[in-house]
Amino acid sequence: MENHPVIKHTIQNKILIIRGQEVMLDRDLAELYGVETGNLNKAVKRNIGKFPEEFCFQLTKEEAISLSFQSGSLKKGEHFKYLPYAFTEHGILMLSSVLRNDRADRINIEIIRVIVNLRRYLSTHKELAEKLTRIESKVGVHNEVIKDILDQIHRMIDTPAKPAKRIGFYKE
Repeated sequence: MENHPVIKHTIQNKILIIRGQEVMLDRDLAELYGVETGNLNKAVKRNIGKFPEEFCFQLTKEEAISLSFQSGSLKKGEHFKYLPYAFTEHGILMLSSVLRNDRADRINIEIIRVIVNLRRYLSTHKELAEKLTRIESKVGVHNEVIKDILDQIHRMIDTPAKPAKRIGFYKE
């Protein structure tokens, strides 16, 4: 399973940004681990001390509805039986300690690899965006200087030249 492209792709598609954090939902993790969502949540509740809010949080009704309409899992008028839980990277790591099976350990390793690669990818793009912004600001300054030079040249061209006074002795 190590570095399996299908697993990586599946995991990448299940990582969401909620409340500004990269998370995975309980139902998606349960599917990956090969357990029922209810059993996963029961294991978490039995070990609730291992899951502070920065590791795991329950979605609000509004967040869950918004998420389901985006994914198309709920039709208008349908409701959730239970609000889903979202697990951060640390919460996912902690899950392997409460689920206690080899598959959970292997999947956790893959999830962490995907998250690390995703962060690396986003970091690279952030650095590129910052460099572009710096270049744009420099170009903007250079553009202003060039514009001023061109304006001065245009003024010189547009101003009629005064006849030069003759210097020296001359006969009239």
